[in-house]
Amino acid sequence: MLPLREILPLFFPAPICYAQSDQTIMPPRTNARDATTQTGVITSRDNRWLKEFRIALRGGLPSESGAVGVEGPRLVEEALRSASPIRAVLFSESGERHRARLTQYLNRPEVAIPTLQTTDRLFESIADTEHPQGVAALVTPRTFTFDDISRPSPSNAAPLIVVLAGVQDPGNVGTIIRTAAAFGATAAAAVPSGQSGTANPFAPKSLRASAGAALHLPLLTGVSLPILLAQLRATGIQFLASSSRESGPPENDQPLLTPWQVDWCRPVALLIGNEGAGLPEEIERSADARIRIPMSSSVESLNAAAAAAVLFYEAARQRSSLS
Repeated sequence: MLPLREILPLFFPAPICYAQSDQTIMPPRTNARDATTQTGVITSRDNRWLKEFRIALRGGLPSESGAVGVEGPRLVEEALRSASPIRAVLFSESGERHRARLTQYLNRPEVAIPTLQTTDRLFESIADTEHPQGVAALVTPRTFTFDDISRPSPSNAAPLIVVLAGVQDPGNVGTIIRTAAAFGATAAAAVPSGQSGTANPFAPKSLRASAGAALHLPLLTGVSLPILLAQLRATGIQFLASSSRESGPPENDQPLLTPWQVDWCRPVALLIGNEGAGLPEEIERSADARIRIPMSSSVESLNAAAAAAVLFYEAARQRSSLS
């Protein structure tokens, strides 16, 4: 008769063990705040990605990671085309119709961009627009130094810089940047002027008004206007003060030029001031020249963005003769 220790294995065989790595394989833990359905759709309002999109889009502020939000297929495409790092792209269920338009940028082998999906209802809760199109991205704007913005363009054109000094309306900020880029500006700077701050060029409304140009044009922020003007003077870049005043204070001997009297082919920085007050008088006095657009006597001044369009059109006209 067989011993008991040899009979038992015949009725209760040992489990089969398969070779595995030294680490125990455990199922992924599900965080309730990051809950998704089995299809990968984010369904929790408290999902960390949705929180970050909500801050960047609806809050209009950079997220903790420093990312800003862009919304809509056109702006997301501009962000993907730019050299700015993309933190994530989010589609709503109905927004999936825009994925084909963006596939060539999302599927680039050299960069891995997290692509997320959520419900239409949750997308509407984080969107900044009234009728969202179902696609948004988190973008980290590039940072630039004065040396970066004061260089000639890649085509070796002289620096042509737009300086927004106390422009408070985000729509004006974005439109001025878009206009300047369209007419050949090589860089931009956004700085406070006196008591007037300049609206964030990367806020959602500014980015929409710039049609994404703020993500392409080298843009300097975080510097004071006096320091910027001192740097411009030290590098030989002429700075012009746009002015709505026909004449300045008696001690102001700066010439008052029309747009076509300016030599836009040399290194130039154009200062555009606050929508209501313009540039402070001390800034106009320190400029190399003041520039004013001649107008009918029945019109006192132009909107800041409209004035920028007139001035940069003349700059483009002159500079095109060099190419």
